[in-house]
Parts: sequence; C-alpha cells; structure tokens
Amino acid sequence: MDILDVEKSKCIGCGACVSIDAEHFDFDSDGLSEVISNENLKSEALQTAIESCPTGAIRLAKTDDAYEGDVTMDDDYQQTSTVMATKSES
Repeated sequence: MDILDVEKSKCIGCGACVSIDAEHFDFDSDGLSEVISNENLKSEALQTAIESCPTGAIRLAKTDDAYEGDVTMDDDYQQTSTVMATKSES
C-alpha cells in the first residue's frame, strides 16, 4: 500500500504543499508540513504539491519504506506506527 510521506528533517515549512493541496497537507505544531490524508493519492493537486516542494521532502512510499521517525496513518487518519527504521535498498 502506498502512503504519503514527509521527511521532517528536510521540510522547511514554506507552505507550498499546504496551499496547493489542503486535502493532503496541513501544518503541525512546529510549523512543518504533515500528512492529513492518505486517500486520493492519484490527484493532480497532490502531484503538483510533491513536485513543488523546494527541498524534496514529500514522496509516495510503500508503508515499509517510510522515513525513519515518521508517523504512518491508516485510512481513518489514526496513527498506526512510528517508523523506527527505513527499508534498506537492495
């Protein structure tokens, strides 16, 4: 299953993703981007938001390949886990 993922260490809080695609992004308490929805991952606005990120902090990932320390959510926006290690590349 694909999930939308933001690498917090790369996010600078510019707000491009939030302004382009409020369906998928909002600001967290630190002023950085956070994913608020993992539905409709094929939307044009989402693709534009990913491409517009100046630091490349946003990507679509497999659930077992999320960034270390990021939170994954299920389809009901409930936290399912905090990723503790990234999948190693073969």
